[in-house]
Amino acid sequence: MIEIATLADGRQRAEEVAARLVAFLDAARSSLALALYDVRLPGEVGDRVADALRAAAARGVQVRLLYNTGSARRIPVPAPPNTRPELIEALPFPTGDVPGVPDLMHHKYVVRDGDTVWSGSTNWTIDSWQRQENTIVVVPSAAVAAAFLQNFEELWKTRDVAKTGHEQPDEIGVGGATVRTWFCPGHGRSLAHRIAHAIGQARRVRIASPVISSGPILGTLAQVISDGDADVAGVVDATQIAQVFDQWDENGNAEWKSPLLARVVSDGRFTGKHSTPWRRGGSLHDFMHAKITVADDTAFVGSFNLSRSGEENAENVLEIRDAAVAERFAAYIDGVRAAYPPLDQTVRS
Repeated sequence: MIEIATLADGRQRAEEVAARLVAFLDAARSSLALALYDVRLPGEVGDRVADALRAAAARGVQVRLLYNTGSARRIPVPAPPNTRPELIEALPFPTGDVPGVPDLMHHKYVVRDGDTVWSGSTNWTIDSWQRQENTIVVVPSAAVAAAFLQNFEELWKTRDVAKTGHEQPDEIGVGGATVRTWFCPGHGRSLAHRIAHAIGQARRVRIASPVISSGPILGTLAQVISDGDADVAGVVDATQIAQVFDQWDENGNAEWKSPLLARVVSDGRFTGKHSTPWRRGGSLHDFMHAKITVADDTAFVGSFNLSRSGEENAENVLEIRDAAVAERFAAYIDGVRAAYPPLDQTVRS
């Protein structure tokens, strides 16, 4: 059975998320492979998670951890990680840094014992657990775990984002659901087109994504909304959307996308969270951070922003075809959407 947890700003405490994660780690018998974009858990919460990892290593579990270092992006979408490498490297098991230049190692997954995967959009930070909209998805499947482990081994061996993401997204049965595992950048463009095709065929579409800038997805959304034949709604991060418009205004190569994005967000179908702008030196990270697309009975969920840069990062997405899972994610998106005001073209100011 696929397990789903959804987070919302101020709706849960970091201690509750830590308890869920620690229980997952404590169940490890043989191995833990962790690929984490952002790790910053100070205080008692972090001590509990670090102690669970140390305890796993002490009882003979093979623990390995990869983390992102650095970012060359002028526009902080997504925000640069707060990971302190010296704390990661001090842990009593093998760790490795993956340079996030030019493209990010943006994963947030754990593979346990080669048969269960913890994934979703949730970084390992206090703000991610308390102040952001996020998802956690746990999939008990040796076949799904094998795909994630192949991805992990590529990263572990090469430490090069551009050389990863080549796992085939074959159909896998998990209980009553059908799951495909998608990884970027190897399948980045294929994933964007897969999501766009699903949107184009659906009668109901729900989207939660900090930004929407992938050409195939943006173009299809604008077309579907203009046709008026489907029930389309969603939520984004208004602050980051404004940054995207500003970036496109400066970049002649992407200015063709501006009217498409304006068409998508300007008629009240999408709402936006006015999160705290990222600033160098530190700020609250209260972004609308969930990354979900629901198209009828299929949900796409993982670390992938619906963005062009997401196609080039190291990312993962679970494509889950299951009516109950899709309904749960759609209801979650509708709830988050209702918490924030509608977007219009003033988001550019």
